[in-house]
Amino acid sequence: MSAPAPTRRSEKLRAAARREFDGTTERSLESLSLSAGVVAFVVVALVTLPVFRLEAAPIAGPDSIGQFVAVASATVALVAFGAGRYLMRLSGHGARLRVLDYLDIAALALAHAIIALLSWTLVASIMERSFIGAEVYPLPLIALAGATAFVTAYAVFASATQMDLPLLAIILAVFLVEGVVTAMLTASDPQWWKLNLSALGMTDDLSAYAFNITLIIAGFIVTTLARYVTIGIPTPHPHGARNVRVSLIVVGVFLACVGVFPVDEFFLLHTGVASGMAVAFGVVVIALKWWIPGIARAFLALGWVFAGVIVLLAVMFATGAYTLTAVELVAGVMVFAWIILFIRNAAALQADAAR
Repeated sequence: MSAPAPTRRSEKLRAAARREFDGTTERSLESLSLSAGVVAFVVVALVTLPVFRLEAAPIAGPDSIGQFVAVASATVALVAFGAGRYLMRLSGHGARLRVLDYLDIAALALAHAIIALLSWTLVASIMERSFIGAEVYPLPLIALAGATAFVTAYAVFASATQMDLPLLAIILAVFLVEGVVTAMLTASDPQWWKLNLSALGMTDDLSAYAFNITLIIAGFIVTTLARYVTIGIPTPHPHGARNVRVSLIVVGVFLACVGVFPVDEFFLLHTGVASGMAVAFGVVVIALKWWIPGIARAFLALGWVFAGVIVLLAVMFATGAYTLTAVELVAGVMVFAWIILFIRNAAALQADAAR
């Protein structure tokens, strides 16, 4: 006996289901993000069973729910980001990937994973200090592990499928702040700040790895931003966009080299790339007026102010008024604040030109 022919209603339902998860509309992307979160919830909740064996666990520290959640969420972030970018390729978004594109995706996936790892570790540490001596019972433990995995997968998958330059700039800022703060908090030498910021990368402990890896990945992200933010910027200068792109790529490459070459092992090379990064930033700030004349005058003035403050701090360090650490921290904040603001101003300039 043959199977009954599908009804018009069942065909409409199947067509609606396909549209719901085809990745071509905002609604379908939202549905896919929620689905990724549900899958992560189930998988991580099931993994907690053999790990904790239905026993209570401390909130933070070794063998704790906080430690498990941080590692599990980092793994979930890697998978969710990769799945999101793969979906966008299947949906026909973007041009054919090149080698640099694959490196960018790997760096961004790792950045999301580290953000998840550090964020949930910080939350667990705060909760542990809020509930001193408390333990998490088995059922709440399973629920919390699954819930954190759901939040991580949902956020990272949405980030991967809706990635744009402003979002990428925010990810860079969050990643840098969390990575450097983690290196500061885990430094084995509590007096590291009396030397310089690069002292965080001189030891063989967690602090050095966190600091150096943060700089390397952040350098990759800066080069990614430099390549994409300068595409389509309207300028009468024949090589203006290219010059800005090259200058920012130099900043990103030198930033990564600061992490690759620790100051205690490669003093001259480390100092050279750190100084080169400052010079490249100064060049783009000074020449931006001629390279991209249409950029907002307020932003141009802000760049000059930032550069002037950095020079003033360097002079005060030379006279002994400030420590090198203070100069490096303030200069770093200003450089990356300028890069983030440049992304927004460049996007506004492109939008005005399109209209």
